[in-house]
Amino acid sequence: MLLTELQIEARLADAARRGEFDDLPGAGRPLELDDDSAVPQELRLAFRVMKNAGYVPDAVRLRGEIASAEALLQAADDEAARQQAAKRLRLLLDRLNRSGGGRGMLSESGYFRQLCERMDGPSE
Repeated sequence: MLLTELQIEARLADAARRGEFDDLPGAGRPLELDDDSAVPQELRLAFRVMKNAGYVPDAVRLRGEIASAEALLQAADDEAARQQAAKRLRLLLDRLNRSGGGRGMLSESGYFRQLCERMDGPSE
């Protein structure tokens, strides 16, 4: 079952109201967003320089564009807009998968292909 962002936000808000997050380690303290302990020591300096220069890896950039295309697809109110958004989403997912940054993406499961076939008929 796939959840929309609104459903996820609602579930998180309900859990917060019930106090399910109150006893988590680090509660009440700022998040450590600069933690690079998972990066091998010999790569940390290079990653820090790239981050400070504003470099964003292609896979990360593409995932952001994919999220935007999915939102456009969900918000499309007519068939032409839906077709255009689906086309853009297919293109972006294909780019991500060809780059190697899309391992485990929804498009590999066959669900996305079925969605596309429902929207604009079988491809190929």
